[in-house]
Amino acid sequence: MEITTRPLGDTGMDITAVGFGSWAISGSGWRFGWGPTDDAESVATIRHAIASGVNWIDTAAVYGLGHSEELVGRAIAGLPAADRPLVFTKAGLVWDPDDPAAAPRRIMRPDSVRREIEDSLRRLDVDHIDLYQVHWPDTGESLEYAGDGSGAVSPNATPLEEYWQVMADLKAEGKVRAIGLSNHSVAQLEAAEKVAHVDAIQPAFSAINRSAAPEIDWARTHGTGVIVYSPLQSGLLTGTFSAERVANLPADDWRTGHADFTTGLPANLRLAEALRPIAERHGATVAEVAIAWTLAWPGVTGAIVGARRPGQVDGWLGAASVALTPADLEEIASAITTTGAGTGPARP
Repeated sequence: MEITTRPLGDTGMDITAVGFGSWAISGSGWRFGWGPTDDAESVATIRHAIASGVNWIDTAAVYGLGHSEELVGRAIAGLPAADRPLVFTKAGLVWDPDDPAAAPRRIMRPDSVRREIEDSLRRLDVDHIDLYQVHWPDTGESLEYAGDGSGAVSPNATPLEEYWQVMADLKAEGKVRAIGLSNHSVAQLEAAEKVAHVDAIQPAFSAINRSAAPEIDWARTHGTGVIVYSPLQSGLLTGTFSAERVANLPADDWRTGHADFTTGLPANLRLAEALRPIAERHGATVAEVAIAWTLAWPGVTGAIVGARRPGQVDGWLGAASVALTPADLEEIASAITTTGAGTGPARP
């Protein structure tokens, strides 16, 4: 199918409004896995997304401790140049190979970044990366998933200006086409922009987690592309979740211990249900409406959506074609307010 494309800031790359996210196919055995996965099915899912018109894949070195990048590499291997998707990946979360269950550490030392990019190029089997992103600000400490960029800063942390210069150097050397920052605050974006242009940002953003609105607004005024992650809030806004399904998640699925799936679950499920009448009016899925809401936010270029089976891709592909009306947006804002789900402004 034809999927609407949008310019990714001033990078010269036009990306489809939805892109494939590879976190969920990372497999088990590491701190932030989603439970067991089937590699053959994962590769088939990526290829199905590409064949369906998605023209970019977002991954990260840390997903599956390198495994997701390897799967992306397998999925795009052998594709004609004209059919190959853009490949975006991230650096800065470094794991201990002797203790894969430990939380990765946020490390952006120049030598570490240069080692990471060579490893990513090898696993992906590409000669350059289209968008290379800093996964989290360097704190020199371990990452415990919070979704808000918080964390203690160690004396060992690399200053932002130093690690952003390394990213700019990699771009100048041709190893990457564009550079971006994920999970960075407005103040950090301002500091980075003084060193080198921020080509793109990647914040968490959904109808539940709306806290990145200031960063998105900053990007809109600086010619910076925005690709949002978790527009479905890790599955909660698909319209297929329930308290029973959450109770049956595998023990090694990171979601089992997150507040969105525990104390915040009732409000989040009520919000998802409130999207159903809107989806029915548009002949769309609840997931497509949830994604369309993020795409309607001024400044957002595209949304990263995950899938572990080809059929799941079909459930969100049409999001770019859902044109939410002002009345729809007001209805969603009212539902956000009424349910009390999440944080941040309720309307663009």
